[in-house]
This record gives sequence, C-alpha cells and structure tokens, in this order.
Amino acid sequence: MNLTKYVNVFNIGLQNTFVYRWNYFLRALFGLIPLAGTVFLWRAIFQEPGGKGFGGYDYGSMIYYYLLTILVSNLVTPTEDDWQIAADIREGQINSFLTKPLNYLGYRTGIFLAGRLVYTTVTIIPIGLIFLYFRDYIKLPSDVATYLLSISSLIMAAFIQFFITYSLAMMAFWILEISTIVFIVYSFEYFLGGQMFPVDIMPAGVQALLKWLPFYYELFFPIAIFLGRLQGAELVQAFAIQSCWLVVTWAVAQLMWRRGLGHYQAVGG
Repeated sequence: MNLTKYVNVFNIGLQNTFVYRWNYFLRALFGLIPLAGTVFLWRAIFQEPGGKGFGGYDYGSMIYYYLLTILVSNLVTPTEDDWQIAADIREGQINSFLTKPLNYLGYRTGIFLAGRLVYTTVTIIPIGLIFLYFRDYIKLPSDVATYLLSISSLIMAAFIQFFITYSLAMMAFWILEISTIVFIVYSFEYFLGGQMFPVDIMPAGVQALLKWLPFYYELFFPIAIFLGRLQGAELVQAFAIQSCWLVVTWAVAQLMWRRGLGHYQAVGG
C-alpha cells in the first residue's frame, strides 16, 4: 500500500510535467548551442600547429565526452526541483504533508523521477540527432559489464544530485531566498563535476582530491566508466566512495527535513 501511494505520485508527476513538454524540448534544443562552441574550441586546440592530444584525449574522444555529458546531464540532473520545494515551504504548501501519511522526501522523489522520464523522452530527439551527426566519433563499449556498471553509477549519480538539491531547498525553512546558495553549489558542480572539461585532464593531485568529493560522482564518474577510463582497483574504490556519498546525501536530506520542520513549527508555520 505504501508503494502504491508513491506510484500514484509518480503518475501525477508524469501528467503535470508533460504539460511543459514543449518547454523542455526548446530548452534541450537551445541547450545544444554551447556544444557548438565547445566543438569549435577543441577543434582549434587540437588543430593548431603542434597541437596534440593530452590526458588520453584527442579531438574525437573529447567530442564524444561532451556528447555523453549532454546525455547524462539530461538523465540525472534535477530540473527546478529546488525551486518547487522552496516554494512549497515559503507558501505553506508543506502544511498539507504534515497531516497526511505521506513522506515528503518520498513524494519529491516520485516527482523527480517523473520529471526525468518526461524530460528525457521529450529531449531524446534533438540529442539523438546530434549523436547521429557526430557518429564517426562514437565508439561503444564491447563489454556488457561496462554498460551495467555505467547504469548502476548513473542511478546513484541521479539520486546524489537529487538529495543535494533537496537539502539545499530545505534552507528555505531558515532563509527567504535560496538562489545564491543554489548558484554557488551549481558552480562547484559545473566546474568540478566534469561539465566544463574532463576531470582526468587535471593535475594528479587535484584529481586525487576531487575523487573524495561528491561532485566527481554526479556526472564524470558514470561517463568515465563508459569510456573505460577507470579500471580494476581504482574503479572498485570509486564505486565504494560513490555509494558512501549516496548514503551521506540521503542522511543529510533526512536531517535537513527534520531540523527544518522543527524550526518551521517553532515559529508557528
């Protein structure tokens, strides 16, 4: 019965999110524009006289990497979940959840999963076309285990991102506007998570530090597995760290809810 409640939440999320399908489609379409700039940038770098590959990347593998970042980002990155949760808190909509046998984190998880499904379904066409255009640079893994490990890491990456987003949104219990905090964390995610450039082209010491931070596991890690850039003991260690961050971010999300709810009730929410 408990599971049925959250399945119903997921279905409601699908219906509500699908209303904005054209918004998602246009966002994804124009979101490909930075890819064009990236292609021109790396083409200029690699085709300059004396230009060589570095960090194990050449022009083709770098373009392939950025194609995968677009795909993975669409699959795992929350879209406006933080603003919606913060609005629930500011506008008092959270009150309805205090009198119902419905866990708010479970409710938001259902909405998040529905949103990712609709967003991916709507944007798969422009993403598929761009993959088709760059098909000469695509080299799919031949090992089935690579696909399984990548998918496992991808699922954990999605929930790590969601739990971080949820925890940030909980700050609305204490402050009126959370946009500055969200922007700061997003900047770290963008720079340290591999969206700007592959993490493994950075100095070895920096890479060693980043592997202990959650940002590494939000996007770069699943891609690195798919590209075969992590093997053996290094891969096992990274999976263990990602699993730990999944548990930690979930625990922080639960803690932020309890603390925030206590503050909310104390001030007469």
